[in-house]
Amino acid sequence: MTVQSVDTEPIYYDPYDYGIDTNPHPVWQRMREEQPLYWNERYGFWALSRFEDVWSAYHDTATFSSSHGVQLEQLDNPVDYQMMIFMDPPEHDSLRKIVSRAFTHRRMAALEDSIGALVAQYLDPFVGTAGFDYIAEFGALLPPMVIGELLGVPSADRDAIRLLVDEMLHIEEGATGPGEKAAAAGAEIYQYYAAAVAERRTAPRDDLISALLEAELDDDGTRRKLTEDEIMAFVMLLNGAGVETVARLLSWAAVTLARNPRQRAELAGDPSLVPGAIEELLRYEAPSPVNGRWVTRPVTLHGVTIPAGSKMLLLNGSANRDRREFEDPDRFDVRRSATRHISFGYGAHFCLGAALARLEGRIALAGTLARFPRWEIDEEELVMVRTSTVRGFSSVPVHLG
Repeated sequence: MTVQSVDTEPIYYDPYDYGIDTNPHPVWQRMREEQPLYWNERYGFWALSRFEDVWSAYHDTATFSSSHGVQLEQLDNPVDYQMMIFMDPPEHDSLRKIVSRAFTHRRMAALEDSIGALVAQYLDPFVGTAGFDYIAEFGALLPPMVIGELLGVPSADRDAIRLLVDEMLHIEEGATGPGEKAAAAGAEIYQYYAAAVAERRTAPRDDLISALLEAELDDDGTRRKLTEDEIMAFVMLLNGAGVETVARLLSWAAVTLARNPRQRAELAGDPSLVPGAIEELLRYEAPSPVNGRWVTRPVTLHGVTIPAGSKMLLLNGSANRDRREFEDPDRFDVRRSATRHISFGYGAHFCLGAALARLEGRIALAGTLARFPRWEIDEEELVMVRTSTVRGFSSVPVHLG
C-alpha cells in the first residue's frame, strides 16, 4: 500500500521544471490523493492524475481533443499540420487505417530477425569489457535503425536522423518549449524526407514511403490518393515516435534493473519473464508520461466544471502508479500482471507502434541479459532528456563486473 503524503506545502506540478521532472512521483502521488484535478495557475492548465480519470479521458475524444496538439506548448497555438495524432475521429480513423498497415503481425514477425541481428551487432563488442554507455552506444541507436528500415532510410543516414529528432524535442532549462535549434532540426528532417518522397515517386521501393504513395483514402465516399502534406505528416510522425520513445524505454530498463538487482537476477535466470518485464517497465516509468488535450466543451470532474477551451494534461506516468488500480504501485515487480497500464495511451489514439516498441524492447532486453546478467550504474553519471512529454535518459553508462 502506498503511504499517503503528509506534506503541508502547496502542491506544484510543472512539466518544464527540471527538478520535478527528475523525479515527479512524489508530487504525482500528492496530486492523486489530494488534488486529482489539479490547476496550474502559471501555465493555465488542468491535469488529471488518477488512473480511471486518465483512462476515461482517453476514450472521450469528443471532450478531450487532440486537435490542438499533444504537447503543452502546442495547445494555445495549434499547428495547422495534417498529422494523425492531431486529429479526432472520424477523420483520425480513416488515416489510422492506412498507417496501421505498417504494423501488421506479418511485418512485425519479419522484423524480429533483423532486430536480433542489430542487438548482436551493437552489444557483442562490449562483452568482456569494463562497460559502455547503454543508451549512447546501444539503446538510442537501435530504434532509428528499425524505423529507418520500415521507412527505407539508408543505414548510413539513420543515426543523423536520430540526433536531429533529439534536438527537435529538447527543451532548455527555464524554457517553455523547443527553441530555434529545435525548429531548425525539425526543418532539416522534413527536407530529408521530402526528398525521399520525391525520389520514391520515380523509383518506388519495398518500404513504407512507397506504400503511402500508393495508398488510397476514403474521403466521404470518394477514393483518393494521399496529399503531399498527408504523406509527410505520416512520415514525420512515424520517424519521431519510432526513434524517441523506444530509446527512453530502454534507458529505463537499464536504470531500473540496476536499481533492482534481485529483479534483474530473476529475469537473467528465466528469460520467459522478459515480455512481462517490458510491460512492468512501461508501467513503472512511462517513456511518454504526459499527454496534452484541448477541452472542447464544459465538463465537470471532482466537483469542478472545466470550461471549454481549457488545456488538460493526462498524466499517464501518474495513473500507472495509482493504488486504486495497482497493488503496491511503487514496487517494481517483473512478475506483476500489468494488463491495463496506459503508457501507450488508449482508445482512438492508442499508440500504433506499441507492437513494434514491445518487440524491440523484448529482443533488446533479452539480448542484454544474455550477455550482461549484472551491471552497475553511478547515479551521478546519468543524463536525462528534457522535453515536456518524453521522460528518460540520453546517457546511461553501465559498469560491468
